[in-house]
Amino acid sequence: MQLYNKLSAQERAELLEKAGEDRLTLSFYQYAKIGNPELFRNHLFVHWDEMGVLGRIYVAHEGINAQLSIPAKNFETFKSFLDGIYFLEGVRLNIAIEHDTKSFLKLKVKVREKIVADGLNDETFDVRNIGVHVDAQRFNELSEDPNTVIVDMRNHYESEIGHFKGAVTPDVDTFRDSLDIIEQDLKEHKEDKNLVMYCTGGIRCEKASAYYKHKGFKNVYQLEGGIIEYARQVKNQGIENRFIGKNFVFDHRRSERISEDVIAQCHQCGEACDTHVNCENEACHLLFIQCEKCAQKMDNCCSDECKEVNALPYEEQKALRKGKHNSNKIFKKGRSEVLTYKKGVSVVSS
Repeated sequence: MQLYNKLSAQERAELLEKAGEDRLTLSFYQYAKIGNPELFRNHLFVHWDEMGVLGRIYVAHEGINAQLSIPAKNFETFKSFLDGIYFLEGVRLNIAIEHDTKSFLKLKVKVREKIVADGLNDETFDVRNIGVHVDAQRFNELSEDPNTVIVDMRNHYESEIGHFKGAVTPDVDTFRDSLDIIEQDLKEHKEDKNLVMYCTGGIRCEKASAYYKHKGFKNVYQLEGGIIEYARQVKNQGIENRFIGKNFVFDHRRSERISEDVIAQCHQCGEACDTHVNCENEACHLLFIQCEKCAQKMDNCCSDECKEVNALPYEEQKALRKGKHNSNKIFKKGRSEVLTYKKGVSVVSS
């Protein structure tokens, strides 16, 4: 019985290219009590591997958080499989508005302590006492209310390329960093303001809304299905789009365009650009924004030093990397000193 991925990303990419099948990229999450996450993890892997599912899935005692792609022809089979699991029956599937056959190249199902690294002690508050879910239309209505504060629960590298008009976008590296900052900034408005939160697919807001209600916020709302579902409803129902720019996604696509606005800039030359890349030097792999001109000039690297390393023979590069590993600095794209045009403000509003 195969319980782990055995193909490299390159091998999988070649198979996908050869198959030429349409694939759907989607995500879902569900908080639920899972007694044996390891057993559940293995159950998912065996069945999903047979269906051709690829993606990144986290399982914990508190539930499941899944981002994946599947052959379009197997979608109904996949959905029926989910419906056969009591706590996943009818779960909302956030289907991407832009599809890519190579959005994921491996099936990774991992057991984690939590499905989102929030840094919270769930025993100290009622995680089930969540905020009010709102759809795209209601979200727009709330955003026009002068007593509403819209808060982006994502990280700085996500909101930099796209966010809702008028939203508060904390300049943080992780979700857990934003929780206390937002409470502190809004502590005078716990009773008189509508706290309306959003994130990519809704999972971060699910826990955060319960946390803020525990902290005394009276009017807490969250965008159901996040930006992904909002964009779908805007497109299908002809609703006004209040999201500007791109929605950052955690797969090989890196983003989905929601509006034609380009609100970010190349971190190397300052020109308007909202394309995230990873530095070609594998020892660096820094995530940053780079325009086509700079990509050509810098050989897809973030600095002259990385450009020099990347030009070395592969074996020499491998030797230089020996004993080293990348930390989460690869996501702190606005923090690297090698980037001339880096994000330098704590809050962005439009």
